[in-house]
Parts: sequence; C-alpha cells; structure tokens
Amino acid sequence: MSPTMNFTSDQLIQYISNYFWPFVRIGAALMAAPFFGSASIVPRRIRLGLVIVITALIVPLLPATPFINPVSAQGFLMLLQQILLGVAMGFMLQLAFAALSLGGSSISMPMGLGFANMVDPQNGVQVPVLSTFFSILGTLLFLAMNGHLIFLQMLVDSFTSLPVSPVGLSTNSILKIALWGGQVFLGGILIALPAIMIITLINITFGIMTKAAPQLNIFAVGFPTTMAAGFLVIFLTLPNLLPRFMALIEDAFDTLRLMLGIN
Repeated sequence: MSPTMNFTSDQLIQYISNYFWPFVRIGAALMAAPFFGSASIVPRRIRLGLVIVITALIVPLLPATPFINPVSAQGFLMLLQQILLGVAMGFMLQLAFAALSLGGSSISMPMGLGFANMVDPQNGVQVPVLSTFFSILGTLLFLAMNGHLIFLQMLVDSFTSLPVSPVGLSTNSILKIALWGGQVFLGGILIALPAIMIITLINITFGIMTKAAPQLNIFAVGFPTTMAAGFLVIFLTLPNLLPRFMALIEDAFDTLRLMLGIN
C-alpha cells in the first residue's frame, strides 16, 4: 500500500502563499517595466513564462512568507501592496524612457513632423515619428548597458530589503517617485534643446526675411529648410544621447535603490 501525504488547509495555504506573493510582485514589475512590458517586443506568453521561472528560482532562497489567506481582507491588502511595489519599480524606468518620447515630440513640432505619427513599440500608442526613433534607440542602449539584467537583480534583491509582508512602500518612497518625475521634463528638454534652439533661430531669420521681402513664399522655402536643419542637428547631437540617457537610467536605478533600501 503506497504511503499517503496529508496536508492541512493551513499548510496548503502557506505553501501557495510562498509562491503567490513573489509571483505577483515580479509580474507587476515586468508588466510596468520598459522592454519587458512591451507586448510588441516581449510577447505575453514569454513574459508569463519568465515570471514563473524567476519565481520558481528565487522562492527557495527567500524566508517563509507570513501566514495570510490570499482570499481574506488582509490578503487583498497584501495583494495591493505587492502590485504597488512591482509597478513602482517598473514605473521608475518608464519615466526615463518617457523623457526620450518627450524630447522627440518637442523636436517634431517645430520641424514640421508633428503630423507624422507611428506606433511606439514601448507603449503601443501613436507618437511622433522622432519619439519612436528615440524610443527604439533608448531600448537598444538600455540593453547594451545591461539595464535589463540590473533591473532583474534589483527585483530579486527587493525581496531581501522589503520582504513580503503587509507593510509595503512608505509615504516617503512614493513621494520620491513623484518628485523624480520632474526628471522626465528636464531630460526631455535637454535632449531636444539643441534642435529647438537651431530651428527657433531659423524661424526668426525667415520672419525677418519675410518682413524685408513680402513676396517671398515663406512656406515653400521655410518648411524644407527647418526640416533639413532639424535632421542635421539630430545627426550631429546623436552621440550626446548616450551619456544623457545613461545618466537618466543610472539616476532612476539610484532612486530605486534608495526607495527599496538596497545597498
């Protein structure tokens, strides 16, 4: 007669909780993070499989989670805490990528390319073509600097600094995320500033020429000139995009370490 294994309901709930709560945090983080959260880059099935693999690998290394029934009121609060923590981690990096999109939009409008829209592979929404171009470059730079590996390492370390418990992010940590959102506007303007300055000077020059020679067709001359000047400035300033974007990503990672208490 084969031996039987007897489990109590509490033991079964504890076993499920040991895997369920880390699965929720990891899944929320990868859903909100750049590159991992893009359905056009990483399909949902692959993302789900990655979450399952990471959860299965790290759970044996973690301390046992507190006994909380997932279908209880306290379990619902725990679920919200883990989702909030995971989304906050991915959202920090999304802010850095939003700076690229903002910079591309700021250049597109004065260049005359505001009407040319494409689907952003990161967010799946219509954005100006230059924003899509910067977003693709940012994704390649993010992978080249191993940002995806650093993010996964920080995600695993978060279970040590902020273990699964009813206590999640503090008010101060949420405030840091909100304040760091200002870096989106600062980074986007710094990326777009050279092109905006050159195009503004060209528009001022054409405005003076129009006053001096009213018969000049400003639209026939100014539109291709501003577009060509914009592409030239983007080409000349493109090497500066790498250090500017790397500074944003490193600042986002540093803020995440402070928020999570990772040394």
